Amino acid sequence: MGVAANLVTYATGTLHLPSATAANIVTNFSGASYLAALFGGFIADTFLGRYWTLSIATLTETLGVAILTISTAMPSLYPPSCKNGSTCIEANGLQQGILNLALYVMAFGEGGLKSCVSGFGTDQFDENDEKEKSHMVYFFSRFYFVISLGTFLGVTVQIYIQDYVSFTWGYGICCLVFFFGLIIFWSRTRRYKYKKCTGSPLVQILQVLVAALKKRKFETPSIDTLYDDTIEAARIYHTNQLHWLDKAAIIDKDDYETNGSVIRNSWKLCSLTKVEEVKMVVRLMPIWASTIFFWTIHAQLITFSVEQASSMERSIGNFQIPGGSFNAFYISGILVASVFYDRVIIPLMKRWKGKHGFTHLQRIAIGIVFSIVAMVIATFAETKRINIAISKGENLTILPISCFILIPQFFLVGVGESFMYSGQLDFFITRAPKGMKSMSTALFLSTIGFGFFVSSLLVTIVKQVTGTQNGTAWLTSNINYGKLYYFYALLAVLSTINFIFFVLCAVWYIKTMKNGVKIESIISSSEEEEKYAIQMESTFTATAEEDRE
Repeated sequence: MGVAANLVTYATGTLHLPSATAANIVTNFSGASYLAALFGGFIADTFLGRYWTLSIATLTETLGVAILTISTAMPSLYPPSCKNGSTCIEANGLQQGILNLALYVMAFGEGGLKSCVSGFGTDQFDENDEKEKSHMVYFFSRFYFVISLGTFLGVTVQIYIQDYVSFTWGYGICCLVFFFGLIIFWSRTRRYKYKKCTGSPLVQILQVLVAALKKRKFETPSIDTLYDDTIEAARIYHTNQLHWLDKAAIIDKDDYETNGSVIRNSWKLCSLTKVEEVKMVVRLMPIWASTIFFWTIHAQLITFSVEQASSMERSIGNFQIPGGSFNAFYISGILVASVFYDRVIIPLMKRWKGKHGFTHLQRIAIGIVFSIVAMVIATFAETKRINIAISKGENLTILPISCFILIPQFFLVGVGESFMYSGQLDFFITRAPKGMKSMSTALFLSTIGFGFFVSSLLVTIVKQVTGTQNGTAWLTSNINYGKLYYFYALLAVLSTINFIFFVLCAVWYIKTMKNGVKIESIISSSEEEEKYAIQMESTFTATAEEDRE
Protein backbone atom coordinates (compact mmCIF):
# COMPACT_ATOMS: atom_id res chain seq x y z
CA MET A 1 0.00 0.00 0.00
CA GLY A 2 2.94 2.29 0.66
CA VAL A 3 3.91 1.88 -3.01
CA ALA A 4 0.54 1.73 -4.77
CA ALA A 5 -1.30 4.53 -2.92
CA ASN A 6 1.22 7.20 -3.95
CA LEU A 7 2.60 5.73 -7.17
CA VAL A 8 0.58 8.10 -9.36
CA THR A 9 2.30 11.05 -7.62
CA TYR A 10 5.73 9.60 -8.44
CA ALA A 11 4.74 8.85 -12.05
CA THR A 12 3.39 12.36 -12.71
CA GLY A 13 5.64 14.45 -10.45
CA THR A 14 9.03 12.76 -10.93
CA LEU A 15 8.69 10.90 -14.23
CA HIS A 16 6.49 13.67 -15.74
CA LEU A 17 4.11 11.16 -17.30
CA PRO A 18 0.59 12.23 -18.40
CA SER A 19 -2.05 11.64 -15.73
CA ALA A 20 -3.86 9.02 -17.84
CA THR A 21 -0.63 7.09 -18.46
CA ALA A 22 0.24 7.26 -14.76
CA ALA A 23 -3.24 6.05 -13.83
CA ASN A 24 -2.90 3.04 -16.14
CA ILE A 25 0.53 2.17 -14.68
CA VAL A 26 -1.00 2.12 -11.19
CA THR A 27 -4.13 0.15 -12.11
CA ASN A 28 -2.23 -2.39 -14.23
CA PHE A 29 0.23 -2.97 -11.38
CA SER A 30 -2.57 -3.37 -8.81
CA GLY A 31 -4.59 -5.61 -11.12
CA ALA A 32 -1.60 -7.84 -11.87
CA SER A 33 -0.90 -8.33 -8.15
CA TYR A 34 -4.42 -9.68 -7.57
CA LEU A 35 -4.49 -11.90 -10.66
CA ALA A 36 -1.06 -13.27 -9.75
CA ALA A 37 -2.72 -14.70 -6.63
CA LEU A 38 -4.40 -17.28 -8.90
CA PHE A 39 -1.00 -18.44 -10.12
CA GLY A 40 0.54 -18.29 -6.64
CA GLY A 41 -2.25 -20.41 -5.19
CA PHE A 42 -1.92 -22.95 -8.01
CA ILE A 43 1.85 -23.29 -7.48
CA ALA A 44 1.42 -23.64 -3.70
CA ASP A 45 -1.41 -26.18 -3.91
CA THR A 46 0.16 -28.28 -6.65
CA PHE A 47 3.95 -28.11 -6.38
CA LEU A 48 5.79 -26.08 -3.73
CA GLY A 49 3.49 -25.86 -0.73
CA ARG A 50 2.75 -22.64 1.13
CA TYR A 51 6.09 -22.30 2.99
CA TRP A 52 8.31 -22.33 -0.08
CA THR A 53 5.84 -20.26 -2.09
CA LEU A 54 5.84 -17.65 0.68
CA SER A 55 9.62 -17.62 0.88
CA ILE A 56 10.11 -17.23 -2.86
CA ALA A 57 7.29 -14.68 -3.13
CA THR A 58 8.69 -12.50 -0.34
CA LEU A 59 12.18 -12.63 -1.87
CA THR A 60 10.65 -11.68 -5.22
CA GLU A 61 8.71 -8.76 -3.76
CA THR A 62 11.80 -7.56 -1.86
CA LEU A 63 13.74 -7.64 -5.14
CA GLY A 64 11.00 -5.64 -6.88
CA VAL A 65 10.98 -2.93 -4.21
CA ALA A 66 14.81 -2.86 -4.31
CA ILE A 67 14.75 -2.23 -8.08
CA LEU A 68 12.16 0.51 -7.54
CA THR A 69 14.31 2.09 -4.81
CA ILE A 70 17.42 2.05 -7.02
CA SER A 71 15.45 3.60 -9.89
CA THR A 72 14.54 6.57 -7.66
CA ALA A 73 18.14 6.98 -6.42
CA MET A 74 19.99 6.97 -9.76
CA PRO A 75 19.53 10.25 -11.71
CA SER A 76 19.95 8.41 -15.02
CA LEU A 77 16.79 6.40 -14.29
CA TYR A 78 14.45 9.40 -14.03
CA PRO A 79 14.18 12.63 -16.06
CA PRO A 80 15.61 15.96 -14.80
CA SER A 81 13.50 18.21 -12.63
CA CYS A 82 11.40 20.84 -14.39
CA LYS A 83 11.42 23.45 -11.61
CA ASN A 84 12.11 27.14 -12.18
CA GLY A 85 10.09 27.24 -15.38
CA SER A 86 12.17 24.70 -17.30
CA THR A 87 10.43 22.36 -19.72
CA CYS A 88 9.31 19.04 -18.27
CA ILE A 89 10.88 16.08 -20.05
CA GLU A 90 8.83 12.88 -19.99
CA ALA A 91 10.58 9.70 -18.82
CA ASN A 92 12.10 7.81 -21.76
CA GLY A 93 11.51 4.18 -22.69
CA LEU A 94 14.35 2.85 -20.53
CA GLN A 95 13.23 4.79 -17.46
CA GLN A 96 9.62 3.66 -17.85
CA GLY A 97 10.83 0.12 -18.55
CA ILE A 98 12.79 -0.04 -15.27
CA LEU A 99 9.72 1.22 -13.38
CA ASN A 100 7.48 -1.42 -14.96
CA LEU A 101 10.07 -4.13 -14.35
CA ALA A 102 10.15 -3.24 -10.64
CA LEU A 103 6.35 -3.11 -10.38
CA TYR A 104 5.68 -6.42 -12.10
CA VAL A 105 8.38 -8.23 -10.14
CA MET A 106 6.61 -6.87 -7.05
CA ALA A 107 3.20 -7.92 -8.39
CA PHE A 108 4.43 -11.47 -9.02
CA GLY A 109 5.73 -11.70 -5.46
CA GLU A 110 2.60 -10.11 -4.02
CA GLY A 111 0.47 -12.72 -5.76
CA GLY A 112 2.32 -15.46 -3.90
CA LEU A 113 1.88 -13.65 -0.59
CA LYS A 114 -1.84 -12.96 -1.06
CA SER A 115 -2.58 -16.56 -1.92
CA CYS A 116 -0.57 -18.21 0.88
CA VAL A 117 0.17 -16.07 3.93
CA SER A 118 -3.20 -16.41 5.66
CA GLY A 119 -3.55 -20.07 4.67
CA PHE A 120 -0.11 -20.85 6.11
CA GLY A 121 -1.34 -19.30 9.34
CA THR A 122 -4.27 -21.73 9.47
CA ASP A 123 -1.86 -24.62 8.87
CA GLN A 124 -0.30 -23.96 12.28
CA PHE A 125 -3.50 -24.90 14.15
CA ASP A 126 -5.32 -28.19 14.50
CA GLU A 127 -9.02 -27.45 14.02
CA ASN A 128 -9.89 -30.75 15.74
CA ASP A 129 -8.21 -29.53 18.92
CA GLU A 130 -10.53 -27.11 20.77
CA LYS A 131 -7.62 -25.32 22.45
CA GLU A 132 -5.77 -24.73 19.18
CA LYS A 133 -9.01 -23.80 17.45
CA SER A 134 -9.58 -21.05 20.03
CA HIS A 135 -5.99 -19.88 19.56
CA MET A 136 -6.64 -19.57 15.83
CA VAL A 137 -9.28 -16.91 16.47
CA TYR A 138 -6.73 -14.86 18.44
CA PHE A 139 -4.18 -15.35 15.68
CA PHE A 140 -6.53 -13.97 13.02
CA SER A 141 -7.59 -10.99 15.13
CA ARG A 142 -3.93 -10.06 15.61
CA PHE A 143 -3.09 -10.87 12.01
CA TYR A 144 -5.91 -8.63 10.76
CA PHE A 145 -4.92 -5.86 13.20
CA VAL A 146 -1.29 -5.85 12.08
CA ILE A 147 -2.24 -5.78 8.39
CA SER A 148 -4.73 -2.95 9.04
CA LEU A 149 -2.05 -1.07 10.97
CA GLY A 150 0.40 -1.59 8.10
CA THR A 151 -2.15 -0.31 5.61
CA PHE A 152 -2.80 2.79 7.70
CA LEU A 153 0.93 3.47 8.12
CA GLY A 154 1.36 2.96 4.39
CA VAL A 155 -1.10 5.72 3.46
CA THR A 156 0.07 8.12 6.19
CA VAL A 157 3.67 7.87 7.45
CA GLN A 158 5.01 6.09 4.36
CA ILE A 159 3.49 8.57 1.91
CA TYR A 160 4.59 11.52 4.07
CA ILE A 161 8.20 10.28 3.84
CA GLN A 162 7.88 9.88 0.06
CA ASP A 163 6.44 13.37 -0.45
CA TYR A 164 8.49 15.39 2.04
CA VAL A 165 11.76 13.44 2.43
CA SER A 166 12.29 11.43 -0.77
CA PHE A 167 10.88 8.53 -2.70
CA THR A 168 14.20 6.75 -2.27
CA TRP A 169 13.81 6.73 1.52
CA GLY A 170 10.10 5.86 1.27
CA TYR A 171 10.62 2.85 -1.00
CA GLY A 172 13.87 1.90 0.73
CA ILE A 173 12.05 1.52 4.05
CA CYS A 174 9.54 -0.81 2.33
CA CYS A 175 12.44 -2.92 1.04
CA LEU A 176 14.04 -3.17 4.49
CA VAL A 177 10.73 -4.11 6.12
CA PHE A 178 10.25 -6.97 3.66
CA PHE A 179 13.82 -8.18 4.12
CA PHE A 180 13.74 -8.25 7.91
CA GLY A 181 10.23 -9.71 7.87
CA LEU A 182 11.55 -12.56 5.75
CA ILE A 183 14.45 -13.14 8.18
CA ILE A 184 11.97 -13.36 11.07
CA PHE A 185 9.79 -15.73 9.04
CA TRP A 186 12.75 -18.01 8.30
CA SER A 187 13.95 -17.94 11.91
CA ARG A 188 11.04 -20.17 12.98
CA THR A 189 11.29 -22.63 10.09
CA ARG A 190 11.84 -25.67 12.33
CA ARG A 191 8.79 -24.87 14.47
CA TYR A 192 6.23 -24.53 11.68
CA LYS A 193 3.67 -27.16 10.82
CA TYR A 194 3.52 -28.14 7.17
CA LYS A 195 0.71 -29.63 5.10
CA LYS A 196 1.22 -31.63 1.95
CA CYS A 197 0.15 -30.33 -1.44
CA THR A 198 -3.39 -31.53 -2.16
CA GLY A 199 -3.67 -30.37 -5.75
CA SER A 200 -5.37 -27.34 -7.24
CA PRO A 201 -9.13 -27.09 -7.88
CA LEU A 202 -8.17 -25.54 -11.24
CA VAL A 203 -7.01 -28.98 -12.34
CA GLN A 204 -10.37 -30.53 -11.42
CA ILE A 205 -12.23 -27.90 -13.42
CA LEU A 206 -9.98 -28.47 -16.43
CA GLN A 207 -10.45 -32.24 -16.14
CA VAL A 208 -14.25 -31.94 -16.22
CA LEU A 209 -14.13 -29.53 -19.17
CA VAL A 210 -11.69 -31.71 -21.13
CA ALA A 211 -13.65 -34.90 -20.43
CA ALA A 212 -16.93 -33.22 -21.43
CA LEU A 213 -15.39 -31.89 -24.67
CA LYS A 214 -13.97 -35.30 -25.56
CA LYS A 215 -17.46 -36.82 -25.21
CA ARG A 216 -19.38 -33.85 -26.60
CA LYS A 217 -20.92 -35.95 -29.40
CA PHE A 218 -22.32 -38.51 -26.96
CA GLU A 219 -25.97 -38.46 -26.02
CA THR A 220 -26.49 -37.96 -22.30
CA PRO A 221 -27.98 -41.16 -20.84
CA SER A 222 -30.17 -41.41 -17.77
CA ILE A 223 -28.82 -40.14 -14.45
CA ASP A 224 -28.58 -43.65 -13.02
CA THR A 225 -25.96 -44.65 -15.60
CA LEU A 226 -23.61 -41.69 -14.94
CA TYR A 227 -20.39 -42.58 -13.18
CA ASP A 228 -19.96 -41.59 -9.52
CA ASP A 229 -17.50 -43.27 -7.16
CA THR A 230 -17.91 -40.69 -4.38
CA ILE A 231 -18.95 -41.98 -0.97
CA GLU A 232 -22.62 -41.44 -0.20
CA ALA A 233 -22.04 -38.84 2.54
CA ALA A 234 -19.99 -36.62 0.23
CA ARG A 235 -22.11 -36.92 -2.91
CA ILE A 236 -23.74 -33.94 -4.59
CA TYR A 237 -26.93 -34.94 -6.33
CA HIS A 238 -27.56 -34.24 -9.98
CA THR A 239 -29.02 -30.87 -11.04
CA ASN A 240 -30.84 -30.10 -14.28
CA GLN A 241 -28.71 -27.20 -15.50
CA LEU A 242 -25.60 -27.28 -17.71
CA HIS A 243 -26.35 -30.73 -19.12
CA TRP A 244 -23.35 -30.66 -21.45
CA LEU A 245 -21.02 -31.02 -18.46
CA ASP A 246 -22.79 -34.28 -17.51
CA LYS A 247 -21.06 -35.92 -20.48
CA ALA A 248 -17.82 -35.96 -18.48
CA ALA A 249 -19.44 -38.68 -16.32
CA ILE A 250 -20.50 -40.92 -19.22
CA ILE A 251 -18.80 -44.31 -19.11
CA ASP A 252 -17.56 -45.15 -22.61
CA LYS A 253 -16.37 -48.57 -23.76
CA ASP A 254 -12.81 -47.23 -23.73
CA ASP A 255 -13.16 -46.57 -19.99
CA TYR A 256 -13.29 -50.32 -19.21
CA GLU A 257 -10.39 -52.66 -18.64
CA THR A 258 -10.40 -56.19 -20.03
CA ASN A 259 -11.67 -57.55 -16.72
CA GLY A 260 -14.68 -55.23 -16.84
CA SER A 261 -13.58 -52.74 -14.16
CA VAL A 262 -13.71 -49.02 -14.86
CA ILE A 263 -10.46 -47.22 -15.64
CA ARG A 264 -10.35 -44.03 -13.54
CA ASN A 265 -8.62 -41.55 -15.88
CA SER A 266 -9.68 -38.13 -14.59
CA TRP A 267 -9.05 -36.51 -17.98
CA LYS A 268 -11.49 -38.87 -19.67
CA LEU A 269 -13.97 -39.81 -16.96
CA CYS A 270 -15.08 -37.71 -13.97
CA SER A 271 -17.46 -38.59 -11.18
CA LEU A 272 -20.91 -36.99 -11.21
CA THR A 273 -20.09 -35.26 -7.90
CA LYS A 274 -17.00 -33.66 -9.46
CA VAL A 275 -19.16 -32.52 -12.37
CA GLU A 276 -21.71 -31.00 -10.00
CA GLU A 277 -18.92 -29.16 -8.14
CA VAL A 278 -17.82 -27.60 -11.41
CA LYS A 279 -21.44 -26.69 -12.13
CA MET A 280 -21.56 -24.87 -8.80
CA VAL A 281 -18.52 -22.84 -9.82
CA VAL A 282 -20.01 -22.07 -13.25
CA ARG A 283 -23.20 -20.78 -11.60
CA LEU A 284 -21.10 -18.30 -9.65
CA MET A 285 -19.66 -16.70 -12.81
CA PRO A 286 -22.51 -14.26 -13.63
CA ILE A 287 -22.31 -12.84 -10.09
CA TRP A 288 -18.52 -12.81 -10.48
CA ALA A 289 -18.77 -10.79 -13.71
CA SER A 290 -21.31 -8.32 -12.32
CA THR A 291 -19.10 -7.38 -9.34
CA ILE A 292 -15.97 -6.49 -11.33
CA PHE A 293 -17.00 -2.91 -12.10
CA PHE A 294 -17.20 -1.96 -8.43
CA TRP A 295 -13.42 -2.36 -8.24
CA THR A 296 -13.06 -0.15 -11.31
CA ILE A 297 -14.63 2.59 -9.18
CA HIS A 298 -12.25 1.72 -6.34
CA ALA A 299 -9.27 2.12 -8.70
CA GLN A 300 -9.99 5.85 -9.02
CA LEU A 301 -9.05 6.41 -5.37
CA ILE A 302 -5.38 5.64 -6.01
CA THR A 303 -5.22 7.42 -9.38
CA PHE A 304 -7.24 10.48 -10.39
CA SER A 305 -8.58 11.20 -6.90
CA VAL A 306 -5.00 11.43 -5.60
CA GLU A 307 -4.18 13.87 -8.41
CA GLN A 308 -7.23 15.95 -7.47
CA ALA A 309 -6.12 16.12 -3.84
CA SER A 310 -2.55 17.05 -4.86
CA SER A 311 -3.86 20.07 -6.78
CA MET A 312 -5.87 21.51 -3.84
CA GLU A 313 -5.20 23.28 -0.56
CA ARG A 314 -4.25 20.57 1.94
CA SER A 315 -2.89 22.50 4.90
CA ILE A 316 -3.99 22.06 8.50
CA GLY A 317 -2.06 24.74 10.33
CA ASN A 318 1.59 24.17 9.44
CA PHE A 319 1.00 20.56 8.42
CA GLN A 320 0.22 19.66 4.82
CA ILE A 321 -1.62 16.40 4.09
CA PRO A 322 0.02 14.37 1.28
CA GLY A 323 -2.37 13.73 -1.62
CA GLY A 324 -1.96 9.97 -1.39
CA SER A 325 -2.85 10.02 2.31
CA PHE A 326 -6.47 10.74 1.44
CA ASN A 327 -6.87 6.97 1.21
CA ALA A 328 -6.97 7.12 5.02
CA PHE A 329 -10.54 8.46 4.62
CA TYR A 330 -11.35 5.48 2.42
CA ILE A 331 -10.00 3.12 5.10
CA SER A 332 -12.04 5.06 7.68
CA GLY A 333 -15.16 4.42 5.60
CA ILE A 334 -14.48 0.68 5.69
CA LEU A 335 -13.91 0.64 9.45
CA VAL A 336 -16.89 2.87 10.33
CA ALA A 337 -19.30 0.94 8.09
CA SER A 338 -18.03 -2.43 9.35
CA VAL A 339 -18.53 -1.44 12.99
CA PHE A 340 -21.92 0.16 12.28
CA TYR A 341 -23.14 -2.94 10.45
CA ASP A 342 -21.86 -5.30 13.15
CA ARG A 343 -23.00 -3.29 16.18
CA VAL A 344 -26.15 -1.55 14.93
CA ILE A 345 -27.69 -3.08 11.80
CA ILE A 346 -27.33 -6.75 12.75
CA PRO A 347 -28.77 -6.33 16.30
CA LEU A 348 -31.65 -4.24 14.95
CA MET A 349 -32.50 -6.75 12.25
CA LYS A 350 -32.35 -9.58 14.79
CA ARG A 351 -34.68 -7.73 17.13
CA TRP A 352 -37.21 -6.46 14.58
CA LYS A 353 -37.22 -9.14 11.89
CA GLY A 354 -35.31 -12.05 13.39
CA LYS A 355 -32.73 -11.93 10.60
CA HIS A 356 -28.97 -12.16 10.86
CA GLY A 357 -28.23 -9.02 8.87
CA PHE A 358 -28.46 -8.62 5.10
CA THR A 359 -28.00 -11.56 2.75
CA HIS A 360 -24.84 -11.89 0.68
CA LEU A 361 -26.47 -10.57 -2.49
CA GLN A 362 -28.08 -7.68 -0.62
CA ARG A 363 -24.70 -6.58 0.73
CA ILE A 364 -23.20 -6.69 -2.76
CA ALA A 365 -26.11 -4.60 -4.08
CA ILE A 366 -25.65 -2.05 -1.29
CA GLY A 367 -21.95 -1.80 -2.10
CA ILE A 368 -22.68 -1.06 -5.77
CA VAL A 369 -25.23 1.61 -4.82
CA PHE A 370 -22.69 3.37 -2.59
CA SER A 371 -20.18 3.35 -5.46
CA ILE A 372 -22.73 5.03 -7.75
CA VAL A 373 -23.44 7.73 -5.16
CA ALA A 374 -19.68 8.24 -4.63
CA MET A 375 -19.12 8.84 -8.36
CA VAL A 376 -22.06 11.26 -8.58
CA ILE A 377 -20.60 13.27 -5.68
CA ALA A 378 -17.14 13.04 -7.26
CA THR A 379 -18.58 14.54 -10.45
CA PHE A 380 -19.92 17.59 -8.59
CA ALA A 381 -16.73 17.97 -6.54
CA GLU A 382 -14.56 17.91 -9.67
CA THR A 383 -16.89 20.38 -11.40
CA LYS A 384 -16.39 22.81 -8.50
CA ARG A 385 -12.62 22.25 -8.53
CA ILE A 386 -12.28 22.81 -12.27
CA ASN A 387 -14.39 26.00 -12.11
CA ILE A 388 -11.96 27.38 -9.53
CA ALA A 389 -9.08 26.38 -11.79
CA ILE A 390 -10.62 28.23 -14.75
CA SER A 391 -11.36 31.36 -12.73
CA LYS A 392 -7.99 31.53 -10.91
CA GLY A 393 -5.72 30.21 -13.65
CA GLU A 394 -5.37 26.66 -14.86
CA ASN A 395 -1.60 26.69 -14.53
CA LEU A 396 -1.72 27.04 -10.74
CA THR A 397 -0.03 24.18 -8.92
CA ILE A 398 -2.22 24.50 -5.81
CA LEU A 399 -5.75 25.81 -6.26
CA PRO A 400 -7.41 27.96 -3.54
CA ILE A 401 -10.03 25.32 -2.69
CA SER A 402 -10.13 23.01 0.29
CA CYS A 403 -9.25 19.38 -0.40
CA PHE A 404 -11.86 18.28 2.15
CA ILE A 405 -14.61 18.36 -0.51
CA LEU A 406 -13.02 15.09 -1.71
CA ILE A 407 -13.61 13.30 1.60
CA PRO A 408 -17.16 12.10 0.69
CA GLN A 409 -16.03 10.24 -2.43
CA PHE A 410 -13.22 8.48 -0.55
CA PHE A 411 -15.41 7.73 2.46
CA LEU A 412 -18.42 6.45 0.47
CA VAL A 413 -16.33 4.10 -1.65
CA GLY A 414 -14.90 2.76 1.62
CA VAL A 415 -18.42 2.26 2.99
CA GLY A 416 -19.41 0.52 -0.23
CA GLU A 417 -16.37 -1.73 -0.05
CA SER A 418 -17.21 -2.82 3.50
CA PHE A 419 -20.50 -4.23 2.17
CA MET A 420 -19.15 -5.43 -1.17
CA TYR A 421 -16.06 -7.15 0.23
CA SER A 422 -17.88 -9.04 2.99
CA GLY A 423 -20.80 -9.88 0.71
CA GLN A 424 -18.59 -11.16 -2.09
CA LEU A 425 -16.30 -13.15 0.19
CA ASP A 426 -19.17 -14.77 2.10
CA PHE A 427 -21.05 -15.49 -1.12
CA PHE A 428 -18.15 -17.18 -2.89
CA ILE A 429 -17.06 -19.14 0.19
CA THR A 430 -20.50 -20.44 1.19
CA ARG A 431 -21.73 -21.10 -2.37
CA ALA A 432 -18.63 -22.90 -3.62
CA PRO A 433 -18.09 -26.66 -3.25
CA LYS A 434 -16.55 -27.75 0.04
CA GLY A 435 -13.31 -28.81 -1.66
CA MET A 436 -12.95 -25.56 -3.61
CA LYS A 437 -12.88 -22.89 -0.90
CA SER A 438 -9.46 -21.67 -1.99
CA MET A 439 -10.71 -21.49 -5.57
CA SER A 440 -13.73 -19.43 -4.52
CA THR A 441 -11.49 -16.98 -2.68
CA ALA A 442 -9.26 -16.74 -5.76
CA LEU A 443 -12.34 -16.01 -7.89
CA PHE A 444 -13.24 -13.19 -5.53
CA LEU A 445 -9.72 -11.73 -5.61
CA SER A 446 -9.71 -11.92 -9.40
CA THR A 447 -12.70 -9.54 -9.55
CA ILE A 448 -10.50 -6.91 -7.90
CA GLY A 449 -7.70 -7.54 -10.40
CA PHE A 450 -10.01 -7.38 -13.42
CA GLY A 451 -11.61 -4.23 -11.99
CA PHE A 452 -8.26 -2.47 -12.15
CA PHE A 453 -7.68 -3.66 -15.73
CA VAL A 454 -11.15 -2.46 -16.76
CA SER A 455 -10.17 0.94 -15.36
CA SER A 456 -7.07 0.96 -17.55
CA LEU A 457 -9.16 -0.05 -20.57
CA LEU A 458 -11.69 2.73 -19.93
CA VAL A 459 -8.94 5.33 -19.59
CA THR A 460 -7.40 4.18 -22.89
CA ILE A 461 -10.76 4.28 -24.69
CA VAL A 462 -11.61 7.74 -23.33
CA LYS A 463 -8.21 9.05 -24.44
CA GLN A 464 -8.74 7.60 -27.92
CA VAL A 465 -12.24 9.06 -28.25
CA THR A 466 -11.73 12.51 -26.67
CA GLY A 467 -8.12 13.08 -27.72
CA THR A 468 -5.41 14.85 -25.74
CA GLN A 469 -5.98 18.51 -26.66
CA ASN A 470 -6.52 20.92 -23.76
CA GLY A 471 -10.11 22.14 -23.63
CA THR A 472 -11.64 19.15 -25.44
CA ALA A 473 -9.96 16.08 -23.92
CA TRP A 474 -11.39 14.56 -20.76
CA LEU A 475 -8.04 13.26 -19.50
CA THR A 476 -5.04 15.54 -20.04
CA SER A 477 -1.49 15.66 -18.70
CA ASN A 478 -2.58 18.42 -16.31
CA ILE A 479 -6.03 17.63 -14.91
CA ASN A 480 -6.75 21.39 -14.65
CA TYR A 481 -7.01 21.47 -18.46
CA GLY A 482 -9.17 18.35 -18.76
CA LYS A 483 -12.75 17.34 -18.08
CA LEU A 484 -12.35 14.70 -15.40
CA TYR A 485 -15.92 15.35 -14.21
CA TYR A 486 -17.20 13.80 -17.45
CA PHE A 487 -15.12 10.69 -16.73
CA TYR A 488 -16.59 10.41 -13.22
CA ALA A 489 -20.09 10.89 -14.65
CA LEU A 490 -19.40 8.13 -17.17
CA LEU A 491 -18.36 5.82 -14.33
CA ALA A 492 -21.59 6.64 -12.47
CA VAL A 493 -23.67 5.78 -15.56
CA LEU A 494 -21.76 2.56 -16.25
CA SER A 495 -22.03 1.56 -12.60
CA THR A 496 -25.81 2.08 -12.75
CA ILE A 497 -26.00 -0.17 -15.81
CA ASN A 498 -23.83 -2.69 -13.98
CA PHE A 499 -26.23 -2.58 -11.01
CA ILE A 500 -29.12 -3.55 -13.31
CA PHE A 501 -26.95 -6.32 -14.74
CA PHE A 502 -26.17 -7.55 -11.22
CA VAL A 503 -29.87 -7.68 -10.28
CA LEU A 504 -30.62 -9.74 -13.41
CA CYS A 505 -27.73 -12.09 -12.61
CA ALA A 506 -28.93 -12.42 -9.00
CA VAL A 507 -32.46 -13.27 -10.14
CA TRP A 508 -31.06 -15.86 -12.57
CA TYR A 509 -28.90 -17.36 -9.82
CA ILE A 510 -31.86 -17.66 -7.46
CA LYS A 511 -33.97 -19.40 -10.11
CA THR A 512 -31.24 -21.89 -10.99
CA MET A 513 -30.37 -22.78 -7.37
CA LYS A 514 -32.75 -25.66 -6.91
CA ASN A 515 -32.71 -29.46 -6.84
CA GLY A 516 -31.01 -29.68 -3.45
CA VAL A 517 -28.92 -26.50 -3.77
CA LYS A 518 -29.50 -23.77 -1.17
CA ILE A 519 -31.59 -20.83 -2.37
CA GLU A 520 -30.83 -17.27 -1.26
CA SER A 521 -33.37 -14.51 -1.80
CA ILE A 522 -32.11 -11.00 -2.45
CA ILE A 523 -35.36 -9.72 -1.00
CA SER A 524 -35.39 -11.59 2.31
CA SER A 525 -33.83 -14.61 4.03
CA SER A 526 -35.96 -17.67 4.70
CA GLU A 527 -35.79 -19.42 8.08
CA GLU A 528 -33.70 -22.19 6.53
CA GLU A 529 -31.31 -19.69 4.95
CA GLU A 530 -31.08 -17.84 8.26
CA LYS A 531 -29.91 -20.97 10.07
CA TYR A 532 -27.53 -21.71 7.22
CA ALA A 533 -26.08 -18.17 7.34
CA ILE A 534 -25.48 -18.40 11.10
CA GLN A 535 -23.80 -21.78 10.68
CA MET A 536 -21.62 -20.48 7.85
CA GLU A 537 -20.68 -17.38 9.83
CA SER A 538 -19.38 -19.43 12.73
CA THR A 539 -17.51 -21.71 10.34
CA PHE A 540 -15.94 -19.05 8.17
CA THR A 541 -15.42 -16.06 10.51
CA ALA A 542 -11.69 -16.70 10.75
CA THR A 543 -11.42 -17.51 7.05
CA ALA A 544 -13.23 -14.31 6.08
CA GLU A 545 -10.89 -12.21 8.20
CA GLU A 546 -7.74 -13.82 6.83
CA ASP A 547 -8.86 -13.84 3.19
CA ARG A 548 -9.87 -10.18 3.26
CA GLU A 549 -6.19 -9.31 3.04
